[in-house]
Amino acid sequence: MNRPDGIRVALAGAMGRMGQAALEALQREDDLHLCGLLVRRANEEAERRLSPYGAVYDDPEKLLDTERPDVWVDLTGPESVVRHVDLALSRGVRPVVGATGYSDDDVRRWERTARERQIGGAVCPNFAIGALLMMRFAREAARFMPRAEIVELHHDGKRDKPSGTSLRTRAMMDVDYEVPIHSVRLPGLVAHQEVIFGGAGEVLTIRHDSLSRESFMPGLIEAIRRVMQMRELVYGLDKLLW
Repeated sequence: MNRPDGIRVALAGAMGRMGQAALEALQREDDLHLCGLLVRRANEEAERRLSPYGAVYDDPEKLLDTERPDVWVDLTGPESVVRHVDLALSRGVRPVVGATGYSDDDVRRWERTARERQIGGAVCPNFAIGALLMMRFAREAARFMPRAEIVELHHDGKRDKPSGTSLRTRAMMDVDYEVPIHSVRLPGLVAHQEVIFGGAGEVLTIRHDSLSRESFMPGLIEAIRRVMQMRELVYGLDKLLW
């Protein structure tokens, strides 16, 4: 069971697939206390499924003002994540963002606000440790290979394309040629990406596969704990681990 004197965590997107995996993972951590769950509509089904985990809300401001969480975990979508993070930071709540759909300007604004309020935060295109290693290896390979393309494959419920992970990978590669990104959305997939490098007479492929959403949970839990000790917002889980 969660202890009420641990880190108070609000979870936005609790009815989604990532949200459901996060609920189970957070429940297993003695130092993390779920204090509020945000859904699109706090109807009878949401109350039935989520009330054992914590109080259910469909108004982010009411959740923040009533529960006063330490950390806001956002696993929602492009239509709501920017407003949620702005609200959390305005109240001194540390955001851990797994949703995508924000802009570079949004991240820069969040960084300024976090510095001004002297609170931590993390915006993470991918929480899987293997995905971070894939990006790191791709950055290294890009120094030696003359061309590359990225193929990212996700479940058919993922609305944004290209994915945040593929955009982050391309930025980390920092090459002087265009790196095309190809997006695939199909049922049966979870989250997969390969970076394909081509050179004279050779091809190098660096691939990562998340076979279930459990792969994201260790990184998510680590981010929640780390932001409590920070005084700035960072982009990328790698900034917390290396």
